[in-house]
Amino acid sequence: MATNVHVKVRKGEDPSKAIRRFKKKYEAEGVLRDVKRKRYYMKPSEAKKHKRVMAEKRRKKMARRKRNK
Repeated sequence: MATNVHVKVRKGEDPSKAIRRFKKKYEAEGVLRDVKRKRYYMKPSEAKKHKRVMAEKRRKKMARRKRNK
């Protein structure tokens, strides 16, 4: 589960730079990914199926990358 992301603006720091640091932390923590995943309830059987499908996609993608080298 994601935690709260905090970024302190340093003295004399450009606000856009602080926003960039915030975005990096935000993505690294996976906040948006959690929000999207928890937007709708997924039955346990659906979750298992989804997990299996995603694993198969990753496996195929890795095989494609290996073949193209």
